[in-house]
Amino acid sequence: MENNRKAWLVVFSGLGVNLTLGVLYSWGIISAALIDDFNWTATQTQIPYMLASAVFALTMIPGGKLQDRFGPKPVLFVSSLLAGMGFIFSGMNLTVAGLTFFFGFVFGLAMGFGYSSPTPAAVKWFHPDHRGLISGIVVSGFGLAPVYIAPLTSSLIAMFGLPTALVILGVLFFLIVFSLTFLISNPSDGVEKVKLKKKPRRTHRLATKDYSLSEMMKTPQFYILWTMFFFGTFAGLLIIGQMSKIGLEQASISNGFMLVVVYAIFNFIGRVTWGTISDYIGRTATLFTMFAIQALIYFLFSSFTTPVALLIGKSVVGFTFGGMLAIFPVVTADFYGVKNLGLNYGVMITAWGVGGVIGPLLGGIARDLTGGYGISYLVSAVLSVLGAVLSLIIRHPEAEDRKGRLGEPDGKTGGST
Repeated sequence: MENNRKAWLVVFSGLGVNLTLGVLYSWGIISAALIDDFNWTATQTQIPYMLASAVFALTMIPGGKLQDRFGPKPVLFVSSLLAGMGFIFSGMNLTVAGLTFFFGFVFGLAMGFGYSSPTPAAVKWFHPDHRGLISGIVVSGFGLAPVYIAPLTSSLIAMFGLPTALVILGVLFFLIVFSLTFLISNPSDGVEKVKLKKKPRRTHRLATKDYSLSEMMKTPQFYILWTMFFFGTFAGLLIIGQMSKIGLEQASISNGFMLVVVYAIFNFIGRVTWGTISDYIGRTATLFTMFAIQALIYFLFSSFTTPVALLIGKSVVGFTFGGMLAIFPVVTADFYGVKNLGLNYGVMITAWGVGGVIGPLLGGIARDLTGGYGISYLVSAVLSVLGAVLSLIIRHPEAEDRKGRLGEPDGKTGGST
């Protein structure tokens, strides 16, 4: 019973950390203020966002390694300091260079260190049958954060202006992450894994050993997974970075934070839902389904020119994008073990960082050159189709050669991961 209490405390404390650091997904509110109040171009507003995404992903590597070696507490403490500094100094240096450094680099470091610790810690407390659910709960905070951060940011900007709003957010973020740091820990060696009463019917193929980073990177599955992760997050990050302007220019939705909130709610639902689904039907079958839905919605996205249609489209994108962030840490654990999960997933999530650079950049350039986002939607749709194809091909690194179609859900192939 004591283990259960500690395990769930880690889960919900990790959820709280991600609820705080998920401000990245509210960038559309900040970027709209920069365009309207400070005369930035759409492309300029994406530079801090792109750098933050890239630094976030790259910092997951040292952050994950430190988490595996020293535990989550010191890593989260550094994250809390960097989060406060990043926003406070962003408010004091509201130029392209200033925001690029303090939001893009400093706060990007905070996100990388902060995000790298809660999920591996939480997953290590629970039986492998529940990895999808636990991962989905922890990472859902990052997706749900805009539900309160978007209206909070909009209100602070309206009352005090953007510079002061950023300073206030910096103080708030520091206090929250710092407080939660003391509640998150890895389980001691030999501690029995927590099992939930309701056990998924699916049997998952698990790694028979804990792969080191070099061993993981010698497997072809790593490169396939990385590519799929890039394809799956490219489109979602493009939408997030341009959220308010897409709503205004494509469907005349002037209430920018409403779009952010709706997107965030479905992002949150997607993380928990798809993580749970993957516990029952398998990881790769879940990925195929998400990619197929995402491809369809992006082929249709240019036609969503009414508020209702665009809200539905954005909700679906948020739902599938959120699922990607829940599934890939679990697939990494299933394929390569949990001992080095912090570092291994830290390398895997660099795909998200690359998507965070290229997606928003393409969106900003397309908007400045063509006046719309049609080209970006088409690219996103094609990449989603390719991701669906790869999900049918990939197999567990330790799967034996078998007759029949690759990916067949026979308990031994990729369909059972």
